[in-house]
Amino acid sequence: MDEALLARAREEAAKRKTTLTSLIEQGLELVLRRPLKRAERRPVSLPECQAGGGTLPGVDLNDSASLLDRMDDRD
Repeated sequence: MDEALLARAREEAAKRKTTLTSLIEQGLELVLRRPLKRAERRPVSLPECQAGGGTLPGVDLNDSASLLDRMDDRD
């Protein structure tokens, strides 16, 4: 455990007139009482490209190896 954190915990326990063990148990109870919950996010609407034209000649979107080569400029 981080020594600075442990020192702060000891000071806090002394202020509260409790033991370090009791303070740690209380902290664990607080943390474990609350379920992990992801922050709710609003749905994101991404715009569709209206540029037209499609893919470049010779690009096959179903060939991932070829796409990776093109993206890495290895054609």
